[in-house]
Amino acid sequence: MKQQTFAMAADQSESFERYRDRRDATSSCNDGSHRAVGRLVRGDRAVLPQGRQWPPPVGLERMLRMYFVQHWFNLADEACEEALLDSVALRRFVGIDLGRERVPDGTTLLKFRRLLEQHKLGAALFAQVGQVLQDRA
Repeated sequence: MKQQTFAMAADQSESFERYRDRRDATSSCNDGSHRAVGRLVRGDRAVLPQGRQWPPPVGLERMLRMYFVQHWFNLADEACEEALLDSVALRRFVGIDLGRERVPDGTTLLKFRRLLEQHKLGAALFAQVGQVLQDRA
């Protein structure tokens, strides 16, 4: 088990930012979204990008979660980065602990989004998420 960081402790505290972010409590599709992303990356642990030191490599699952957050909240690449910095609920969904790592920057998300668009995978991903959510209902 990883040692708890100050960022994790602050996120788990009931009195810390108690009224700031209600999305975590009101998100009814959060569990289904976790399952959908898990199904999409099952058996595929590719890391993007390879061979460079900066920015640090970001896992496929994390990039997919960021991509979904971007679309669900209609955010630009840089706005998605800012939303992840501001929202505890979104950081939990994406799997980011600010005590251990940085939020991937908007440029990384832009490159990932362009890669998905180039291979026409965006529609297929959302169809898969829709199917998982329909199966759950």
